[in-house]
Amino acid sequence: MSKAVKSIVIAGNGTNCEREVANACRLAGSDVVDIVHIAELLAGRVTLNDYHFLNLAGGFLDGDDLGSAKAGANRLRHAAVKGSDTSLLDQLQQFIADGKLVMGVCNGFQLMVKMGLLPAIGGDYQTQSATLTHNDSGRFEDRWTYLKADQNSPCIYTRDLESLYLPVRHGEGKFFAAPAILDIITDKHLAVLCYADATGASTMDYPHNPNGSSRAIAALCDESGRLFGLMPHPEAYTHRTHHPRWTRERELPEEGMGLWLYRNAIDFIRREIL
Repeated sequence: MSKAVKSIVIAGNGTNCEREVANACRLAGSDVVDIVHIAELLAGRVTLNDYHFLNLAGGFLDGDDLGSAKAGANRLRHAAVKGSDTSLLDQLQQFIADGKLVMGVCNGFQLMVKMGLLPAIGGDYQTQSATLTHNDSGRFEDRWTYLKADQNSPCIYTRDLESLYLPVRHGEGKFFAAPAILDIITDKHLAVLCYADATGASTMDYPHNPNGSSRAIAALCDESGRLFGLMPHPEAYTHRTHHPRWTRERELPEEGMGLWLYRNAIDFIRREIL
């Protein structure tokens, strides 16, 4: 009998997409999917070591005080685990060192960037080297976007994928970094997904690029391809009825594009980790 793939979805302090993410993990084939409040981890009642796939869901961590996910990043970086000699950050760093998977969506992506988990150039998972800030439009963006995948990226989540169509809903989604950092991201193919127009070409033009992200970056991975974050919401498109034109485009497949990312993750765990 094969071992079970175990996924954990972190909830609490303002997340609001944990149920959708958990459902995507289940549909993708994860045998165990637990939604766990951050307080359970800090109390020591749950440990990351028991899981293979860590999911950081979207929402508004701490009301986005201090900037999107910044307070949440500080909590994870400094919080102690009750009754343990290790911190939650220690658990997370060990989780990464063990070759397991981490995926952050929207607020979860912001959290990963501000903790230093992405782009984590040179394997440095603790130093913040980029940020996500207010959209150039100056308003909350809620729309569907075309995305172009980098075929040379080490990202395991987008393997064999060329393009995606996913919704965004954020007020602080503009990716920004110093030119030197952007050059490294480009050279190492860490910009997994870029905002694109209807022809599939990456673009800086609004509204196809909904926030003005530098070099149209919509998603990042680390150099191992196991840590992945994106502003669009793949968990919001796992079935054809989630598509905004599902009643008009009868040829849409039953399975939504967002599910492909989760399935690639679960397949990787079965193949490489278990």
